[in-house]
Amino acid sequence: MGGIAAIASALGHRVTGSDLNVYPPMSTQLEKLGITLFQGYGAEQLDLQPDLVIVGNAMSRGKPVVEAMLDRGMPYVSGPQWLCEQVLQGRHVIAVAGTHGKTTTASMIAWILEFAGLKPGFLIGGVPSNFSVTARLGASQYFVIEADEYDTAFFDKRAKFVHYRPRTAVLNNLEYDHADIYPNVAAIRWQFHQMLRMVPQSGRLIVNAGDAELAQTLAQGCWTPVDTFAMRAAGAAPVVAAHQGSSWSAAPVQGAGPADGRFDVFRNDTLCGRVEWTLLGQHNVMNALAAIAAAEQAGVAPGLAATALSGFGGVKRRMEVRGTVGGVTVYDDFAHHPTAIETTLAGLRSRVGAARIIAVLEPRSNTMKLGVHRDQLGQSLQKADAVWFFQPKDLGWDIREQVATLGARAQFSDQVDALAAGVAAAAHAGDHVLIMSNGGFGGLHEKLLTLLRQRAAS
Repeated sequence: MGGIAAIASALGHRVTGSDLNVYPPMSTQLEKLGITLFQGYGAEQLDLQPDLVIVGNAMSRGKPVVEAMLDRGMPYVSGPQWLCEQVLQGRHVIAVAGTHGKTTTASMIAWILEFAGLKPGFLIGGVPSNFSVTARLGASQYFVIEADEYDTAFFDKRAKFVHYRPRTAVLNNLEYDHADIYPNVAAIRWQFHQMLRMVPQSGRLIVNAGDAELAQTLAQGCWTPVDTFAMRAAGAAPVVAAHQGSSWSAAPVQGAGPADGRFDVFRNDTLCGRVEWTLLGQHNVMNALAAIAAAEQAGVAPGLAATALSGFGGVKRRMEVRGTVGGVTVYDDFAHHPTAIETTLAGLRSRVGAARIIAVLEPRSNTMKLGVHRDQLGQSLQKADAVWFFQPKDLGWDIREQVATLGARAQFSDQVDALAAGVAAAAHAGDHVLIMSNGGFGGLHEKLLTLLRQRAAS
C-alpha cells in the first residue's frame, strides 16, 4: 500500500494514509514523498473528504475508518484494482508470483530493465538497493510487479495478482502458505490458475521446471508459451522445455566454490552470459534465471541481463547486513516459512563455512501463528549452531515441543529485550547472527547492536 501511495503521488494526487506500527524503510519513504500518515484507523481521517479511498487487504469490517467510509457512501476501490485501471492498463506487465523469491526476482527484473535503459515502472514489496524505493511510475511501457497471492480486500477475496493481467508472468514456486486465507495448497493453485487464464497467447510464462505444484497448475490449463528454468551441474544436459518455449539453466563456473558467486547462464544449450555477484544461495541463482528469462521478453539480451545482475545489490531485509560489532555480524532477513528459513541458512552456511551461526526467529506470519508449518520448523533450522526463538505469550502452540530435535541449541524468550540480552551474551567474535522475521521484531536488530557496542566499549 505504501508503494501504491507513492505511485498515486507521482500521478499528481494528494495522498494520505493510515496504518499501525509503521517502521522503516516504508515510513521513511512516505515521509520523503510528503505523504501524510495517520496512526490508527479512526474515522476522523476521512474528514478530509477524499475523492477516492483505496482499501488495503489489512482492512476489515468493524474498523472505524471502514465503517465510516461505508456509512458516508464514499467511493472506494481495492489497491490492485486501482493499479489495474490507473497504471497497468496498456502496459507490458511483468508479474512475479510464487511462495518465495517474489521480491528479489522482481527487483532483479526491474534493475535489468533499468540497466538496459528501459526506465520501467515497478511495485515491489521491499526496497531494492539499486533504487532505494519500493515503487515508481516509470517512463516506459514496462511495469514490473510483485504478484502476491494474498487476498485483495475485505470485499474482494480473489488473489491480488488476478488484477494485474500480466503479459509476462514468472512462477517461482508454489507451497502452502497464508493459512488464514486458504484451506489447502489446492486453493492457492486455483488462484494461480485464474491468473494464467489472463496471460495472452502472445505473452510468456517463466516457470520453475522442478516444482510439482506448478506443473499441476499448468496441467489445469495453459494457453501461453512456457519457458522453464532450473539448476544443472557443469557440463550436464539442458533442462527440457515445455510448450515450445526455451529452457534456461545455470551452472557454477568450473572450479568455483559454493560461495564463489559466479555462475554461467544457458539458454537451451547455449552459453549466453555469466553472473559474478555477492548474493548468497542457490535460490538466488534460480531467481536470477527467472529474471533473465523475463527480461528477454522486454528485448534485453541475456548477456546484458547477466552483466546487469553482476551489479545487483540485493534487497533490504533479504540477508541485509545491519552491522558488525566486535567481530559479530548481524543480518536481517524476511524469512518466515520453513523453506525460506532453510534456504537462507544454507546460503549463509555456504558463505561462512564452519563459523558459528546464531539464528533468531520470530513466528510472526499468520501461517506461523496458526502453527501450520510447526512440524517442519526444527528441521529448517538444522544448519544453525544455536537458535533463539521469540515465543509471544499468545502464540497458541508450544515452540519448545516442536523444535525438541534442536536439543540444547534452542533457547526461548517471550520478551524482545531479554532476547536481545541473551543473544548478545552468547555471541562472540566471528559469529554470524541471522535475525528472521516478516515484521519489525520490536527493534531487535538495533537493540542487539547497541548491546554489542556497549560490550565492545567496556
